[in-house]
Amino acid sequence: MLSVEDWAEIRRLRRAEDMSISEIARVLRVSRNTVRAALASDGPPKYERAAAGSSVDAVEPRIRELLKAYPRMPATVIGERIGWTRSIRTLSARVAELRPAYLPPDPAGRTAYVAGEIAQCDLWFPPVTVPVGFGQTRRPAQLPVLTMITGYSRWLSAVLIPTRSSPDLFAGWWRLIENLQAVPRVLVWDGEGAIGRWRAGKVELTQECHAFRGTLGAKVLVCKPADPEAKGLIERCHDYLERSFLPGRTFISPVDFNAQMQQWIALVNTRQRRALGCAPTDRITADRQAMLSLPPVAPATGWRSSARLARDHYLRLDSNDYSVHPSVIGRRIEIVADLARVRVLCDGKTVADHERVWAWHQTISDPEHVVAAKMLRRERVGILRPVNENEVEQRCLADYDVALGLESDVDGGVA
Repeated sequence: MLSVEDWAEIRRLRRAEDMSISEIARVLRVSRNTVRAALASDGPPKYERAAAGSSVDAVEPRIRELLKAYPRMPATVIGERIGWTRSIRTLSARVAELRPAYLPPDPAGRTAYVAGEIAQCDLWFPPVTVPVGFGQTRRPAQLPVLTMITGYSRWLSAVLIPTRSSPDLFAGWWRLIENLQAVPRVLVWDGEGAIGRWRAGKVELTQECHAFRGTLGAKVLVCKPADPEAKGLIERCHDYLERSFLPGRTFISPVDFNAQMQQWIALVNTRQRRALGCAPTDRITADRQAMLSLPPVAPATGWRSSARLARDHYLRLDSNDYSVHPSVIGRRIEIVADLARVRVLCDGKTVADHERVWAWHQTISDPEHVVAAKMLRRERVGILRPVNENEVEQRCLADYDVALGLESDVDGGVA
């Protein structure tokens, strides 16, 4: 076989020195046919082994029949149907080569984001365990972190919320939008139950979501099932959070988790992004200017309900019991709770204000409420059971002497 060095020299002698084929063959001591072949070739010579064939060649017609009928049939199922007993990797490679002929490819489109147009939202469940007080901890599946990233500036926001229920989710969502200081025109979500879902080929948003987006004046877009490319920005952020934020960190409470995460996000938003050619801080001003302004009245978020206070003067919220001042027992109260506080109002007056507890099945009592309850119970007993001192029987002291055997005789002695 002619070496690459001889091939290059043959072409040089022919093109640069204008030597004849015979002269080149004599100088390099090769045959004239070798010289002719080197001059006729377009590339350097290389060794190519003839294909020896594959064990899949014998069953390829059967594979094509199955793919023609069922283009999405997995390679493992094809192997079962044709009785394949050899390496599945060899069969999978051939199926991957043949499948495009029967199933057209699905290329992903490149999306260009306009300033102020869109923001992607999702829930991230960090693979860590966080103490929540009272000797309890939350597992990864019980730690929803609400995340949001804008399309144009890639501005990232996130907050850890107690639950993924509608009151907590919308309270956390409003906090992120309020901190952004503007409202993106389109808010993209996955099929989260509190937001909405696809049914009969169209999106059905929940009543809470309609009320929330109506106050903001924005559009909420729910992605179709099995379409992760539609919110690839936020998915990559979740991967970045797991690889860059979590390693080497420990958390002592949800408040500590949020504090560390906010500090990290503030740094991340100043880092250069290769896709942008700049940092999110360089684009966020233009992004906010193109967004909608915050509504004049904040949307109603968090836990909001009304009830008549029972005799035990406690109310239940997210499996926990919080005390209320007993002076409003039997009256209508309003419960207002967010991610941090639980407040109770009666006729516009605050009758309870507690810190939100993330642990479960706890009883939280305000010492002032406990003392007030004792005093009210004493007053009620005094009203229902009054004591009249004039009606109390006055026993003669001589009766006690008789009872103890100390009764005096006639002469005044002691018996």
